[in-house]
Amino acid sequence: MGVEVISFGCRLNTYESAVMKREAEEAGLGEDARGAIVFNTCAVTAEAVRQARQQIRKARRENPDARIVVTGCAAQTEPGRFADMAEVDAVIGNMEKLTAESYRRLPNFGVSAEEKIRVNDIMSVTETAGHMIDAIEGRSRAIVQIQNGCDHRCTFCIIPYGRGNSRSVPMGAVVEQMKKLVAGGYHEVVLSGVDMTSWGADLPGTPKLGNLVQSILRHVPDLKRLRLSSIDSIEADPALIEAVASERRFMPHLHLSLQAGDNMILKRMKRRHSREDSIRFCADIRAKRPDIVFGADIIAGFPTETEAMFDNSLAIVDECGLTYLHVFPFSPREGTPAARMPQLPKAVVKERAARLRARGEAAHATHLERLVGSRQSILIEREGLGRAENFTLCRIDAGLPGEIVDAIMTGTTGDICIARPAAAADTATKTTKDRHG
Repeated sequence: MGVEVISFGCRLNTYESAVMKREAEEAGLGEDARGAIVFNTCAVTAEAVRQARQQIRKARRENPDARIVVTGCAAQTEPGRFADMAEVDAVIGNMEKLTAESYRRLPNFGVSAEEKIRVNDIMSVTETAGHMIDAIEGRSRAIVQIQNGCDHRCTFCIIPYGRGNSRSVPMGAVVEQMKKLVAGGYHEVVLSGVDMTSWGADLPGTPKLGNLVQSILRHVPDLKRLRLSSIDSIEADPALIEAVASERRFMPHLHLSLQAGDNMILKRMKRRHSREDSIRFCADIRAKRPDIVFGADIIAGFPTETEAMFDNSLAIVDECGLTYLHVFPFSPREGTPAARMPQLPKAVVKERAARLRARGEAAHATHLERLVGSRQSILIEREGLGRAENFTLCRIDAGLPGEIVDAIMTGTTGDICIARPAAAADTATKTTKDRHG
């Protein structure tokens, strides 16, 4: 059976799961007939934790002899909850999961809940290593972790207690990793982290994320496409904005951590921006890079949110020109200030989340329609599917995973665009013109 890693949550978890699989296999975990299943959990919502526990129980039913190890943010913040599960053999922390030694020292089967736990104080971690991963997300793109942890304390968020304080991978290590990935055949690389725009604050000279981005683009000239996983727009530095505006290899898509569109709710969330800041940022970037596309995280039903406050979150979809929405129904996380605030009825939270998703779906449909007839460069992710530079999912019958195909958008179906290789479309156009003189 070997080692199977089941990952929940963010892109950073996806990256770390690849590191975990490599390290666990190096440690010899799963070499016997029983095999091993490692769960890399997410703590961002109570639903994410519930789903992880459900999948753990299912895995035990289907693999009665396998060794089951639980790690990730939920294991870091709630180790006892997972250790108390009879299905679980060991619980390890968010830093422990990234080293082979941790898997060599796992407890034996049948120990007590207390003995299962191998979780250290994440707040004591002061550095983040630049792990090199040769392949991730199939063969289409690579992810590079440049930062981990978060120094901010938004009132709804449990993640700093699962990830620790912010720490950055040094610029030189990031650039060297990028060079190796490009030499290995990757055309697109995504920079990933928990609080990306805080990158560099703990490094000598306190460089900014924009400095790193410009250094990558300068020192890795063969890199064709560079993306960021998510940013806090209020902390976007001038060098980053310059790269977005002027460098065509920087993909025209930014995912923003907005969380709400109402100033009072943003204040109660302890966010660092106002709705006006978000609207102004999107307008300014769009003026510099007209083909830019924005996505955003927005929470529906935050405690004390009135209907008028929620309307401001609905309105910001249009005011910022958002195209992709990640909607989170508010989920109280024990230990956070927001969990102690007056909660809205669950039915109200659910209904508002549905309305917000509907607004996002309408905005995305409009975006797809606007693309019809345009020429796009598509990175093939798997047979028949790829992503345009603006992150639009496209159906296209051309190319192999990892290849970039020049294409014409010919229509839409559901929530994706239909694309045709540009060479074929150009030939068809020429034939039609020839027939009609």
